[in-house]
Amino acid sequence: MNKSISSERKKYLKGIKKRNYLVFLTQVLILVGFLGLWEILARENIIDSFIMSQPSRILDTFMNLTSNDLLKHIGVTVYETVIGFLLGTVLGIIIAIILWWSDFLSKVAEPYLVVLNSLPKVALRTDYYYLGRCRNASYNCYGNCNLFNCNDIRKFEWIFKNR
Repeated sequence: MNKSISSERKKYLKGIKKRNYLVFLTQVLILVGFLGLWEILARENIIDSFIMSQPSRILDTFMNLTSNDLLKHIGVTVYETVIGFLLGTVLGIIIAIILWWSDFLSKVAEPYLVVLNSLPKVALRTDYYYLGRCRNASYNCYGNCNLFNCNDIRKFEWIFKNR
């Protein structure tokens, strides 16, 4: 079925296309104007480029991702996040199965689990001074990453460390 479109409909659709094009062009101009103003203000020292950086520096850093090992550090962060998620999920499922299976253990653990659930998660950190963060993604570590030493988390043997 090939129906012909009326001239009014064609005119209406052309108006919609034109309006969408103008909206997109205006959005791009606002973005370019914002980035240009930001760059000018940073170059003229009106804003502190150390705190606010500047678009040209951000672009240079983005273009040189491989030269400063940023991709390696992103990979380590993603790896540690996935391992932490999987470990937490598996341990949570195992504990849930044990509590579901044993009515006695469920009744014993219930008040402790209620208290732990009501605590802010920040209060569960092990080392307040470091706030659970490592200095960087290398093997040099100032302290603990939550429950585990960050030197050990990159090795699989850390699971069996205290056996």
